[in-house]
Amino acid sequence: MNLDKLNSLIELFFYQADKQDKKSIFLQWLNPNNKKTYTWGETQQNIFKLSKIIKENIKEGDRCLLVSENRPEWFIADLAIMLSGGITVPAYTTYTEEDYKYLIEDCEPALVIVSNNEMLKKLNNTINEKNFIKKIITLDEVDKVVDNLNLNSKEIYLDFETILKNDLLEKDKIQNNNLKRTSPACIIYTSGTGGNPKGVILSHGGILNNLVGACEIMKPLFNSRPVFLTWLPLSHSYEHCVQFAQIAVGAKVFYAEKIEKLLENISEARPTIMTAVPRFYQNLYNKININLKKQTGFKAKLIDATLRLGKKKLLNQKMTFSEKLLNLIVELLVRKKIKKQFGGNLKAFVSGGGALDKEIGEFLNSVGLPTLQGYGLTETSPVVSCNPIHKIKVETVGPPFKGNQVKIADDGEILVKGENVMLGYWNKKEETENVIRDGWLHTGDIGKIDSEDGYLKITDRKKDIIVSAGGDNISPAKIENMITNEAEIDQCMVYGDKKNYLVALIVPNKDFLKEKEKINNVIEKINKKLTLVEKIKRIQLIDENFSIENGLMTPTMKVKRKKVTEKYKNQLEKLY
Repeated sequence: MNLDKLNSLIELFFYQADKQDKKSIFLQWLNPNNKKTYTWGETQQNIFKLSKIIKENIKEGDRCLLVSENRPEWFIADLAIMLSGGITVPAYTTYTEEDYKYLIEDCEPALVIVSNNEMLKKLNNTINEKNFIKKIITLDEVDKVVDNLNLNSKEIYLDFETILKNDLLEKDKIQNNNLKRTSPACIIYTSGTGGNPKGVILSHGGILNNLVGACEIMKPLFNSRPVFLTWLPLSHSYEHCVQFAQIAVGAKVFYAEKIEKLLENISEARPTIMTAVPRFYQNLYNKININLKKQTGFKAKLIDATLRLGKKKLLNQKMTFSEKLLNLIVELLVRKKIKKQFGGNLKAFVSGGGALDKEIGEFLNSVGLPTLQGYGLTETSPVVSCNPIHKIKVETVGPPFKGNQVKIADDGEILVKGENVMLGYWNKKEETENVIRDGWLHTGDIGKIDSEDGYLKITDRKKDIIVSAGGDNISPAKIENMITNEAEIDQCMVYGDKKNYLVALIVPNKDFLKEKEKINNVIEKINKKLTLVEKIKRIQLIDENFSIENGLMTPTMKVKRKKVTEKYKNQLEKLY
């Protein structure tokens, strides 16, 4: 299959569906209350059935809002919207009523697809006052949903199961030949760390271009049909692109029930590849590390050898004969057991959506969990670069994908050019022109390219750099990673722009909530590794986690610095 020759993501799906065994399971939801499975044939038929209804209610280029947890119907809805000539606008299920109101007023969807009662309640008030919405399709039964709500017009509601009961006639099988590589496929709203979210318009060609690099990364990982476990929100550009990579490699796809059941779901799905954000790997690192540190005697020596030799192998350093032998022993006694906790078939983790700490990357690779760090933005469809399995350099985000041009501006900013760069921000011409200049996307990230292999290294986020009162440029992300890598600390935010020294808000691990002295000792230990201007002089302990629910974290688990600073401004200023 030549991805460069395809015109659309729809073409990609039908090409692959025609090659697959129609009775082979493609999509499966691990929700015990709704354990749905769809074969390749059923998925294809259901896309046709849903697209017929969508086509009757939208015009070419109309936006269609999709609000649902990850489930097979998410995939079917996304493809059906595209097939009907619409543009999918995915939205996080964690959004508030105000967030949905902003999105709906900004993109004016002609159609809304929503999963259940809970989601519909959040959307209800806005839906009722907008006459541009022609149809609402619910993934759960419509009668149960609508009867529980105060709705103006029940006729505009239809549920997914009712649609599937309709017979599929040959004339209902839409074949959309109007789609080109430059046609918009979706509008994905940024997570809004610095104000209101912006709608990023991604093209069919941009995502297809991205898949060329993704398939190249995945090719050496599989010798049989790959299995994916999807748990990151599909409304995030990273996981949204992954679903098309799943089509491209003919994968079997499991949808996790929920994040709290992730480890159980991993045991059941036994994935060959998993994608996640750095926060997931940080939690994983802390959990495995705590267990390993409890070991004593012979077991402790084995663990020490596992980490030491794993790091040697990672850095391509030569091993003596006895080291090679010991490495084989720890592979069987330690690494195999750790792999078994992840289903036993895992070939690689892929990390994206933020910077992965070097120490965590080295640790996971050393204990037998190959972790490939990549880099991207919603605006680049989304991947720019990724480490290949045969040569992992954990302190980097790997070489740029084919189709990407990457260069470093005079001030260190990473610039990207290529088909994968967004078409623009929805309804924001000025903001688009600010970030795309002479065809180059200005990422807002600071980095460098190593001369040896052409690997890209991210050193900071342009907007997040702290400039001290003395004019020093300080990277808060580096310090925060060092602090949160400690078992005693769950989260932190470093503060000190235009100040004489740095301070930090600390969210301790629940077992250390009242252990101020122990937290101070941890900070003291970290300060010894930092330069004079990077040292944390004072800290403020807080007992509330930064979370999506309290608005202090984005749906992709990035801390909203501006919001945290606003909320804790008084406590922070008292530290000076």
